[in-house]
Amino acid sequence: MKNIQDFLDSNLLSVQKPSRYIGGERGSIVKDKRSVSLRFAFCFPDIYEVGMSHLGIKILYDLLNAQDYIWCERVFAPWEDFEQRLTAENIPLYALESLDPLCEFDIIGFTLQYEMSYTTLLSMLSLGGIPLLSEQREGLANLVICGGPCVCNPEPMADFVDIFVVGEGEEVTLELTELYREAKEKNLSKSEFLRGAAKIQGVYVPSLYNVQYNQDGTIAGITVQDGLPAKITKRYIKDLDKAWFPKTFIVPNLQVIHDRAIIEMTRGCIRGCRFCQAGYIYRPYREKTPQTLCDQAKSLCDTTGYEEISLSSLSASDYSGINQLLSDLLDYTEKNKINLSLPSLRIDNFPPELLEKISRVRKSGLTFAPEAGTARMRDIIKKKITEEEIITSCRTAFDGGQSGVKLYFMLSLPGETMEDIEAIPKLAKEIAGLSQKRVNITVSVSVFVPKPHTPFEREAQDSLETLIEKQTLLTNSYKSGKVKINYHDPRQSIIEAVLARGDRRLGQVIADVFHAGGRLESWSEYFSYDKWQNSLAKHNLDASFYASRKRPQEEILPWEHIDMRG
Repeated sequence: MKNIQDFLDSNLLSVQKPSRYIGGERGSIVKDKRSVSLRFAFCFPDIYEVGMSHLGIKILYDLLNAQDYIWCERVFAPWEDFEQRLTAENIPLYALESLDPLCEFDIIGFTLQYEMSYTTLLSMLSLGGIPLLSEQREGLANLVICGGPCVCNPEPMADFVDIFVVGEGEEVTLELTELYREAKEKNLSKSEFLRGAAKIQGVYVPSLYNVQYNQDGTIAGITVQDGLPAKITKRYIKDLDKAWFPKTFIVPNLQVIHDRAIIEMTRGCIRGCRFCQAGYIYRPYREKTPQTLCDQAKSLCDTTGYEEISLSSLSASDYSGINQLLSDLLDYTEKNKINLSLPSLRIDNFPPELLEKISRVRKSGLTFAPEAGTARMRDIIKKKITEEEIITSCRTAFDGGQSGVKLYFMLSLPGETMEDIEAIPKLAKEIAGLSQKRVNITVSVSVFVPKPHTPFEREAQDSLETLIEKQTLLTNSYKSGKVKINYHDPRQSIIEAVLARGDRRLGQVIADVFHAGGRLESWSEYFSYDKWQNSLAKHNLDASFYASRKRPQEEILPWEHIDMRG
């Protein structure tokens, strides 16, 4: 096998964006591997530009590397051209800091942000020379751990993953790594380590839990080995001001999707929108103080050279100290010519004084999420905003100099009628007419996916035929250069729903799709509906059973043993 550095020297110039694969960025951490007792590969199951935009990887990378005995490195999925070269020359997938193969790491951690990344996870394991099934990995080495929002229903990936971290990872990850270090020192078996890990709150070891099925394919019961919890309770950080946060970020060698200093204002949400998984699984609502946020923002800009700060939360305008925070930050950002963005604003609490502060640094446009076109539909989903509030907020934005508004809606929500769909472009047209100047109105319409741990977790998703009919009505209802309407592939949303509400039997389906070439399926050009349909049929499973079936109240759900309430 060719040396990885030699391979890079001879192949980089023939692939797109070679800087994805070389590491060496400012802020990356290199240690002497002989001085550490645990090597941790933090894997993001998508390409470099996506993974390097994610705040979670920045936090845990910094936290793990702050421990003397751990060296945490980053691994991203290669784009197709680079993967072909890796395979052709028998080069394993490697970590960016050391260029060492993935199979040389003790712990291989993945963050699961999106169900359509599951086949990419398998692709990364395979490229790294690691057996896919957890039962095939007999020793402590190459322990596969997963966290992230998809872990609220981990069952479709149960065959492949040794440990799932339920909830927020800062505290529990350190507890796991310390337990792993002790297990290595004592030469414990994998099964001994896993049983010990399963006793930590927030740790789910799927191999220690068994699932029984009824003849109709529904779940008959979930049993656990003696001495282990019947329900796995999520972990969460109680005091965000004391939560670990990096003083600096790695500065990418190429432009990534969110190429800026990201500051986490809050976790959780004070709202209760019935479709929104994040609003439920990240509860309770917690805030950082304005002073903490200002200190963190200044530190990141001073150490990285970033010229934009993004204040991240599920609802930035619900932050109780928003006016004080913006007042304190604006003196710094204006003096240093730094842009400031609030990507998640609520229409019903958008006062003019907030716009005045935002407009001092940004006039490129605002983003709002009405979610539905009619008041009736917004009442059903508990999105408590009126049409008057929508119109007033958009008018305020335009009067304040904003050049455009992005509006987010959802299609096929429970109880939706064709009139609700027709109201979406009608509302967008009314908003476009609020300004005498030309403004940009972008309407993005996603397909409703019933997600675990939400009030809609048992609801049915519309069939493919109905989704296509509704999207056609949407696009035909209003055609104008003033409003741009974007929408998602409904086939992808159906498979997302299958995986979101699936059980362990889907593991063989996911593996088959991967072996048929599935990977990077969050990218439309790599998604194949036929591969999923063929694999489901091969295993006598049906997408409609998981996605389009309303589940009765008495049915045991695949995620029944995962407690996201905390």
